[in-house]
Amino acid sequence: MSVTTESVAETAWAFFDACETGRGWEECSSYCRPDATFAAQAEPLAEMRTLQEYADWMKGMLGLMPDGSYTVKSFAVDPERNNVCVYAVFTGTHTGEGGPMPPTGKGTSSDYVYAMEFDDGRISHMTKVWNAGWALRQLGWTG
Repeated sequence: MSVTTESVAETAWAFFDACETGRGWEECSSYCRPDATFAAQAEPLAEMRTLQEYADWMKGMLGLMPDGSYTVKSFAVDPERNNVCVYAVFTGTHTGEGGPMPPTGKGTSSDYVYAMEFDDGRISHMTKVWNAGWALRQLGWTG
């Protein structure tokens, strides 16, 4: 399989959109290695080790915030390091049932970055950079 900068960009974009719109691992898996790993220095995500866990967590988050959406601020492909970084802002309002408490009706506008590493044209690892505390306070989930 020939891996090009364009194909990596297309794969990264397709994964990002599927994940951020809550389609879960079932759809996201086709863009990733089956053993794709995950890391984040954000409290709700700190114990997650697989990209599958994260994709399914995002699916759950979209259940809590059915109006959730994203705005991409930057999309960069680094062919020398075989990675793609996406900087975006997630917005959503907690109106869905489930989660840490009943719906608060409060919203968040939260900046974050996906740093996706590629192996043979598929995502092998992703790190999410996110200030979770900020988002959780905005949603009324913490003090």
